[in-house]
Amino acid sequence: MRDISQNLGFTQTIVPAVQAATINGTSVDTNGFESAALVINTGAIVGAASISAKLQDSSDGTNFADVPAALLVGALPGVLAANSAYKQGYLGGNRYLRAVLTLNSGTSLAAGATVVLGNPKVAPVN
Repeated sequence: MRDISQNLGFTQTIVPAVQAATINGTSVDTNGFESAALVINTGAIVGAASISAKLQDSSDGTNFADVPAALLVGALPGVLAANSAYKQGYLGGNRYLRAVLTLNSGTSLAAGATVVLGNPKVAPVN
């Protein structure tokens, strides 16, 4: 088995917490990497919460837009389930990424999101 940890970067865009409202993740700078994916982890659902997730990108780290489906690898479900993990790849060329969790109804969901960065231009990655 080979170690991949020296070739990956990880940056939280949404800190794991009980999410009781729509939340825009913090901007993740992909500079220095040639590939990226979004990973979402969920925990308990309270009050039959319905929360959806999406990936957004930006060229300047300020003005974000939903990533077109043609630039995504894999699909996130319409509603996140409890105690689950999801991933979605990114094929776009914008420098900044963030996750968005949208509370559609219900009370809350424990969740967090991380952008995984791969194919570093300089390795090993700290």
